[in-house]
Amino acid sequence: MAKPKLKNRTNAETNAAGDARRVGKTVMDSAQQIWLAGLGAFAKAQSEGTKLFESLVKEGAALDAKTRKFTEAKVDEARGSIEQTIGQVRERSQETWDKLEKVFEDRVSRALGRLGIPSHEELSTLTRRVEELSREVRKLGTKPAAKKAPAKRAK
Repeated sequence: MAKPKLKNRTNAETNAAGDARRVGKTVMDSAQQIWLAGLGAFAKAQSEGTKLFESLVKEGAALDAKTRKFTEAKVDEARGSIEQTIGQVRERSQETWDKLEKVFEDRVSRALGRLGIPSHEELSTLTRRVEELSREVRKLGTKPAAKKAPAKRAK
């Protein structure tokens, strides 16, 4: 068997083949560089990942403290406002209750007066007057009694 003869390539074909090899080499070189860059980024992320994580934890803790402080200030402000409002409501309700109590006492007092029942003041005045009269009676009772006229004897 005879060996087949290869055709001779023309210059244009040779140049095209060389260009294809150069483009292929460039693509391979670029892919290799991309692969190496990826490996480098992965290694850097591994080595600096811990530092980054710790840095993020510190920032989070600082933000948490700041937020808590702000929140507590707002809660204290709201609590003060609520306590003030409650105080005002208590004062108003006490005033209203006092007025209601006064109206009730006046009405009961008038009703008792119409029924002829003496008031507390009238009873106190009467009590003082009775005590004065009792003292006067005691003073009169301690004076020597006048001699009685002898009773006539029956004959």
